[in-house]
Amino acid sequence: MALVAIDGPGGSGKSTVAAALAKRLGWERLDTGAMYRAVALLALRHQVGVFDGPALAGLARAMELDVGERIVLDGEDVTTEIRSEAVDAVVSPISAHPAVRAELVARQRAWAAEHQTAVVEGRDIGSVVLPDAVLKVYLDAHPEVRAARRAGQRETALDAALSAALARRDAADSTREHAPLHVAADALLIDSSELGVEEVVERLLAALEERGVRP
Repeated sequence: MALVAIDGPGGSGKSTVAAALAKRLGWERLDTGAMYRAVALLALRHQVGVFDGPALAGLARAMELDVGERIVLDGEDVTTEIRSEAVDAVVSPISAHPAVRAELVARQRAWAAEHQTAVVEGRDIGSVVLPDAVLKVYLDAHPEVRAARRAGQRETALDAALSAALARRDAADSTREHAPLHVAADALLIDSSELGVEEVVERLLAALEERGVRP
């Protein structure tokens, strides 16, 4: 089994780097953040409160979810909808519930066990989900850079509200009681503020080769 775990805050470039690395390696990729966003979308649709842990866990357990190039939730393509501002506003408190995390972590580990060689991205992959990953990466960038990237993803102007929302998500994810966002002790820390995607990917490929893993 050869798994790469990529963690980091929003706007750090996790998804872009994970996709590019997986393509270079010819491996599958799992965006675990999309799984939490799917639960958040269901919560909005079913009007379940962000503090109702049992109900949220029930949504997580019951949903049929396929996370790939497209995100298919209960037979519906929600790839765009899970990236909405409405989902952004509730995904952090929803993802903090232990029962929600337990359900999704179990799914993530099962997916990794099935695929054996894969790139898995999220906020607690190296520290919680896949602590035995062959390569753990913590990708970060300056807050202003991350905010600008997030604005670019949404094709909107960078403003104070977006920067503030990103800061709130950082604080919530880093201080939550269960599986907080932090750098695993043996993770490779990369600041992507002034690096291009291919530069980051080359560093990760070199790190994999040092560990005896070649594409």
